Amino acid sequence: MKKAFIVVNAYTSSEHELHQPQRLSEELGALGVEAQIVKNSPKLQEAVGDFCVYLDKDKYYAHLLEKKFRLFNRARAIEICDDKMLTYLALDGFPQPDTLSSLLCYTQSAPPSADLLDRAEALGYPLVVKECFGSLGKQVYLINNRGELEALASRLQAKPHLFQRFIAESAGRDLRVIVVGGKAVAAMKRTSQTDFRSNAELGGRGESAVLDEHAKTLCEAVAARLELDYCGVDLLFGKNGYLVCEVNSNAFFGTFEKVTNVNVAALYARHIYREIYKNDI
Repeated sequence: MKKAFIVVNAYTSSEHELHQPQRLSEELGALGVEAQIVKNSPKLQEAVGDFCVYLDKDKYYAHLLEKKFRLFNRARAIEICDDKMLTYLALDGFPQPDTLSSLLCYTQSAPPSADLLDRAEALGYPLVVKECFGSLGKQVYLINNRGELEALASRLQAKPHLFQRFIAESAGRDLRVIVVGGKAVAAMKRTSQTDFRSNAELGGRGESAVLDEHAKTLCEAVAARLELDYCGVDLLFGKNGYLVCEVNSNAFFGTFEKVTNVNVAALYARHIYREIYKNDI
């Protein structure tokens, strides 16, 4: 019997978060692979299986497990995508919003660097500030003046964060493209009427969108650069074309499947099967 593990965060309890592993387990099962959903744990290093679908963001255990299993996605790809500044650096040469990294600080009480704030302010207001580690849009802020900038920079002083030019043309909307096995499979336009962020968890609404050749080529190139088996690439609508906003190595696909009628879980399962068993389906 072919056997594998689908690893979720050690403390996951949300039904919303468990939908993705359950769908993948079903589709792998249809291919004859017993895919057990397990919480991340040291004991996994002693487990026996053919591969591991890693749906956690714990980079340390990803690297540990990769010593034993083929991971989907690979540990380094997960690590890069989880850190927004590392993603920006890894995608050098791709169209992205102008971005400035914060300075590393070990002292919460130290005042932010005036030079850093001056350079961040030069990106213009309103200004987007993102914590480097975060998901679902919850650690992304829009600030409007120097006072707000100084206050937020002080609050985030000891956390890795970045400053980014606000793309006004894309306020409250973006394009989510899913890439599986190097191929962009479909696109979903996300729109919010109440927030500059389009995340569904913050009130955004998803609808099927045309996957044009430019978006397709761009997102496939992003996935190839980061060596991702699966990802969601978020594109902003800039004045002169698409801009890569973020790349999610474990992008939720529940809403995406509903609005596009594309069975993402099946496509991912088939890609994994071909990679591991060297056998087409």
